[in-house]
Amino acid sequence: MTNSSRAVGPQIRMLLPTLTPREQSVVQYMLNRGSEIHRVTIADVAEANNVSDAMIVKLAKKLGYNGYRELRAALTEYNQLAVSEMYEDLSPSDTPEMIIDKVFKTAIQALQETQAILDIDGFNRAVDAVYRSRQRDFYGVGGSAIIAQDAAHKFLRIGIRAAAYDDPHLMMMSAALLTADDVVLAVSHSGRTSAVIEPARLAKQNGATVIALVNYSTSPLAQEADIVLCSTARGSPLMGENAAARVAQLNILDALFVCIAQQDYARAEQSLEKTMTSVRQKRES
Repeated sequence: MTNSSRAVGPQIRMLLPTLTPREQSVVQYMLNRGSEIHRVTIADVAEANNVSDAMIVKLAKKLGYNGYRELRAALTEYNQLAVSEMYEDLSPSDTPEMIIDKVFKTAIQALQETQAILDIDGFNRAVDAVYRSRQRDFYGVGGSAIIAQDAAHKFLRIGIRAAAYDDPHLMMMSAALLTADDVVLAVSHSGRTSAVIEPARLAKQNGATVIALVNYSTSPLAQEADIVLCSTARGSPLMGENAAARVAQLNILDALFVCIAQQDYARAEQSLEKTMTSVRQKRES
């Protein structure tokens, strides 16, 4: 686990899909206690959730802690940080000003917590893999397709060949043609979208390096990937997690783009000028 206190909340939320419904309920109870968690005893948690003390200790270990006290101490530190207090649920009675404040704070929290959990070694390996590859294909459907398209567009602007696919059949065709010289970057919030998982698996079978950009490190797509880059976000019943997670994922790919451009900055500048000149000429014709 990352040692940063800022990573405690997102790392626990990331593990929620691996827990049973009852375990999820216990974790949510503890997360919802906020700054009061330091006063909550193991007996309080057990009574409120109708579970045993032993089950809570086992759950704490499943989350990566030695026991309940260590888990409570970590949550106490996390809840003392300003970033933990940024998230607020949207309400039907919110004014436009309140909505703006809550939406922006949720996005800021997603960015700060994503930075806290980002695997720097994995990120560096992703930079190297994308830079050195022959072909770079980006996969995503729905909202994730927009992220994939944005990344491919940026890379193409600086002369790095990249393509984005949002159709399952085209993704499979792309994956069938990839080799060990190529890279796939698959974007999925849940990491459970079969339309993205299947071509990513085929690409890996053909020797391509697979990079997964997901919100859950234990998701099926993450299990298929050679490199996993995780975003994190809290959502509301109205917006879900996806909205804030997209902001974090876009920033991860922006950082990836800049690091790759730095590998040959002069070439990137020259290519950017060429592509922008051609676009301007097209507009003027």
